Amino acid sequence: MTFSICVRETYEDDDGDEQTRFGVAVTTRLPGVGALCPWVSENGAVSTQSLTNVRLGRKGIEYLDDGLAVADALQGLLNADDNAPARQLHGVGHEGEFAFTGDECMDWAGDRVGENYTVAGNLLAGEGVVDAVAEEYEAGDRDEPLAKRLVDALEAGQAAGGDKREDLTIQSAALRVATTEERDPEPYYDDLRVDATETPISDLRETYELAREGFEAALEKYGDAYEDDDMDAVSDA
Repeated sequence: MTFSICVRETYEDDDGDEQTRFGVAVTTRLPGVGALCPWVSENGAVSTQSLTNVRLGRKGIEYLDDGLAVADALQGLLNADDNAPARQLHGVGHEGEFAFTGDECMDWAGDRVGENYTVAGNLLAGEGVVDAVAEEYEAGDRDEPLAKRLVDALEAGQAAGGDKREDLTIQSAALRVATTEERDPEPYYDDLRVDATETPISDLRETYELAREGFEAALEKYGDAYEDDDMDAVSDA
């Protein structure tokens, strides 16, 4: 009922130190996908979908935070899940990628593992949806924020046919990004959800653009004051 992408990227921060960021983005023809499927931390990104088991995502990230490899963490969870044939689970950790599509997932269902990313989907118009997501991500400009490029990837999948259940008009989309870099404040546009709409990707893009604009305006207004404890209320408001 969903297609999604999980990615890992290394980059240099402003001090020249190497950092790692993780991102996950997902869309489906049901409301509230952001509450169930995408999971991220500074140690990895996971999406749990098809017959969704939220525990697979939540515990998967916990295991990655504990230092497990992504394949060990996610395969171990599937091994203990009686309904594993109906699950779709994929993600990335600091090292490695993992993707699983159970035999009972509804057609078209499948996944693609690339260098530093995974894409998976079920109940899609066809394999071309997953390929379009992957190819758009691979072609993206790494100088642009990951959040924007995740929206671009979802948009490419939607243009390739997306979720085939056209009778379900109320849809949703979400993205989440985390990094090993210490950022104060965290960019508002790295954790976004559109929970119920007929145009999830365009709404997610508009939400991203407004959140980025608001973040830049806040930095311009408050500047270095964000570093003071007294400014916590500003970033939490």
